[in-house]
Amino acid sequence: MSFTNMITKKSLMAFSAASLAAVTSLTSSIAHADEQFVTIGTGGQTGIYYVVGQSICRFVNKQSSQNPIRCTAPSSAGSVANINSIRSGAFEMAVAQSDWQYNAYHGSDKFSDPAPYTDLRSLFSLYSESFTILARKDANIHNLDDLLGKRVNVGAPGSGHRGTLEVIMAEKGWTMDDFKLASELKPTEQAQAICDNKVDAGIVNGGHPIGFINEADSSCDINLANLEGTAVDKLVATYPYYSKATIPAGLYSGTPEEIKTFGVAATFVSSAKVSDDVVYAVVKAVFDNLDRFKQLHPAFANLDPQKMIQDSLSAPLHNGAIRYYKERGWM
Repeated sequence: MSFTNMITKKSLMAFSAASLAAVTSLTSSIAHADEQFVTIGTGGQTGIYYVVGQSICRFVNKQSSQNPIRCTAPSSAGSVANINSIRSGAFEMAVAQSDWQYNAYHGSDKFSDPAPYTDLRSLFSLYSESFTILARKDANIHNLDDLLGKRVNVGAPGSGHRGTLEVIMAEKGWTMDDFKLASELKPTEQAQAICDNKVDAGIVNGGHPIGFINEADSSCDINLANLEGTAVDKLVATYPYYSKATIPAGLYSGTPEEIKTFGVAATFVSSAKVSDDVVYAVVKAVFDNLDRFKQLHPAFANLDPQKMIQDSLSAPLHNGAIRYYKERGWM
C-alpha cells in the first residue's frame, strides 16, 4: 500500500470514528432532552409514605426502556407540605392524607388561603391510616383526655398527623398551652424521645404496624391509647374523609387489647399541570406491579384496584390515570 493510500485510509477511519462519536453524542443528547424528572413527596424516612414513594420510583425507573421518566422520592415533612410543594411545582406527585386532599381541593382549614387548589388531582388511594397516640407506660395515658397537662410531641409543622391533632384539639377547645410541653419532633425522633423520658406521648397517622412504634416497643415500656368519645363521633359524622378505626390487639407487646380510634386514608396525588403521559406511565408502573407492591409492607396487603380508584378521593382523577384505568376495564 502506498503512503498516500495509507494516509487516505487513516483519514477515513478517523472521519468514521468522529462521525460515530458525533451521532452517539447527538442521540444521547436527544435522549437526555426527552427525559422527564418526577419528584414524589413522601414523609419521614422511617414512615410508610417514604416506602410508598421509594417503591413507586423503583417501579417507574425499572421501566426506563418504555418511558423516559426518571423518578426520585426524597423524605419530606408530610401531607400538608407535600400538597403545597405540588402547588408550587417543587413536586410533581406526593402521598397525602385524604383529609388534607379534601381541604386543599375545597380551600378549607389550612388551605383557606390563598384559594382552593382546584388543579389538585387524585391518582389513587392506598391504605387506611389510624390516628394513634403512643405513650410511655408510666405516663398513665390511656385515652385522649389523659394528654392534658402532659409533655406531648405534637409533630412537625406541615405534617398530616399534626394537622389532624389540631382538628381534634379545636373540637375539644384545647390549645397547645393545655400541654405541659408541646414538642415538634419528627416521627423518626419520637421513639427515642419517649423512651428517654423527654416526652410522655406522641401522635401519628399511619398504617400499622409502624416502624418507630416497633422501635419504641423494643426499647421501653409503651402503650397505645384509645381515641374515642363525643369529639371523635362528631368529626366522623361531619367529615366524609374520617371513619372509625381499630388497631388490632397484640400488634405491639405493650398493647394486648384492641385500640379504638378513627382515621383517614393515604392517597397519591398530583397536579392537572403534570402531563397525561407522565401520570399514565407512573400509574401503569404501580398497577402493573401491584402484586409486588402489596408485598413491600403489611399495610399494603389488602390493596384492591377498584377501591383504590374509588375510595377516599376528593379531588378529580387525573386524565392520565383515567386513561390507564379505562384500558384495564376498571372504568
